[in-house]
Amino acid sequence: MKTDANARADTQDGPFYRRLIAFLASFEDGAIMRVAFFGLLLGTVSVLYVDYRELSAGEGSALAMPTQPILPPATAPTGPAQGPMPPITTSPDLLDDPLVIALEPGGVLALTGTIDIGSATRFATEIAARGEYVKTIALDSPGGSVEDALTIADLIHDKGFATSVAAGALCASSCPLVFAAGKARLATPQSAIGVHQIYAAQLSGDPQSALRVAGAAMADAQTTTARITRFLDMVGVDPSVWVHALETPPDRLYYFTPEELTKYRLVTVLENQPKTGT
Repeated sequence: MKTDANARADTQDGPFYRRLIAFLASFEDGAIMRVAFFGLLLGTVSVLYVDYRELSAGEGSALAMPTQPILPPATAPTGPAQGPMPPITTSPDLLDDPLVIALEPGGVLALTGTIDIGSATRFATEIAARGEYVKTIALDSPGGSVEDALTIADLIHDKGFATSVAAGALCASSCPLVFAAGKARLATPQSAIGVHQIYAAQLSGDPQSALRVAGAAMADAQTTTARITRFLDMVGVDPSVWVHALETPPDRLYYFTPEELTKYRLVTVLENQPKTGT
């Protein structure tokens, strides 16, 4: 229940109301307008700051996404291809699986499956543990991560291992980079060796962020292409072999003929032998 004093305070005749009016009246109109203006300005700056923080966080997460260019694994023998495609006898399921590294008799280290991110680390671990027994790296892979392929290739080149692609085996996309690293490079006319373009693995769902990520991926792809060209020249392979990759869309493959494999020095020994194992 309100007292008489409280009732008077709530009316225009109450002492609180009179003091408030007197307080406001002590300010000039210009001062009141300036206070209101700066209050509005402060609120606007606060809203812009919050929006900027959210935008920066979103852009940072978009650009933090992996933009490492990769070559898509080519595991569909019935898919579109440029040039004659040798018969591939390896099971598509094996090719789709992450790269399996297995030491076989005769000093052969078999690399079978997709060159997934992290393959280079597993390969280096295997070489550190049993590299003294390895003479040849046998490849049967649809490709995958360019970065891992080049890292594997560098180690093969440093160790002086030979590389091989058997008849009926597949070495596509980034796999030929690994194959090119061999001191001796063995293949047959029935070896399926093909290349195609690099592409970006991921793009942001937001259109503006997607454009920024696409731009970064394009720059990375160009840098990677330059790195590939220098690498091929270093190992004695004609860098013009990679022109076929640049000209071939990611959903297609350019398969090299036996004559091209010799012409571009991608093979050092072209032999006619059946594929062993699966």
